Amino acid sequence: MRHLNYSHLHYFWTVANEGSIARAAEVLHITPQTISGQLKLLDEAVGEPLFQRAGRGLVLTDTGNLVKQYADDIFALGGELAQVVRGRQAVGQVLNVGIVNSIAKLIAHRVLQPVVATESDMRLCCVEGDLDDLLADLAVHRLDLVLSDRRLPVNTNVKAYNHTLGDSAIALFCKPAAIRRYQTNFPQSLHGAPMLMPGRGSALRRDLDDWFEQVGIEPRVVAEFDDSALLKMFGAGDAGVFPAPHAIAPEIERMYSARVIGMAEGVRETYLAISPERRLKNPAVLAVIEQAREQLFPAA
Repeated sequence: MRHLNYSHLHYFWTVANEGSIARAAEVLHITPQTISGQLKLLDEAVGEPLFQRAGRGLVLTDTGNLVKQYADDIFALGGELAQVVRGRQAVGQVLNVGIVNSIAKLIAHRVLQPVVATESDMRLCCVEGDLDDLLADLAVHRLDLVLSDRRLPVNTNVKAYNHTLGDSAIALFCKPAAIRRYQTNFPQSLHGAPMLMPGRGSALRRDLDDWFEQVGIEPRVVAEFDDSALLKMFGAGDAGVFPAPHAIAPEIERMYSARVIGMAEGVRETYLAISPERRLKNPAVLAVIEQAREQLFPAA
């Protein structure tokens, strides 16, 4: 395909939206003959027809439908750009945040809640995934920020930087009916206990395994989860004891009908914001990081 002429594309897009060359000519205030000529040039550039006749009207070909989808995006972005250039904030300005699936969703909520609590027109868009996939999106600017419970991998090729938000001690939780059994002689009471654990790839899993070895107990791991929210849901269903950040213990006790058994002494989980900038410039990202550092973990 040769270099695309955006004037031709705009004529095509208008015809597709209006349903006929005649109506498009009225909207664009030019002659039908001019539009027909421009569509022919666009067909030649693409290499095949974009419309076909259907009675007295025109319908899009398969290629025409594909080009129309791209044209919708192009001209939507063009309208947004025009607003920005005229000094107005684009409608629906978005802060795109990736959330590593192992991080506690209640922690992520606390970190990001200020974005939607303000009266600005900023819209928050969150996606969840593993760290490698989210870093790939960060590298091509699909994301403005990644919230993670582990630092950038040493061997990553992505130009990005860690910004520590804070950390939390790790508590162990169970259903209220079992609290007395596990609190008696804790942590030895966890020997052989059904345990819900983070996936083996997580830093928290490694730290918990080390702690169990140090205190001389071997719980019975009944399930492992990459998704922290799913882990807690199984805990709420009385599938076993589960670990979670002590910083959000009140929310966990309320939402999952669980109680704190005790602390995994010495085990802490660190939370980071990963950005493509060493020196932060995005005002929304700055606000998220500053408020998290000041308010999120003061008593963790």
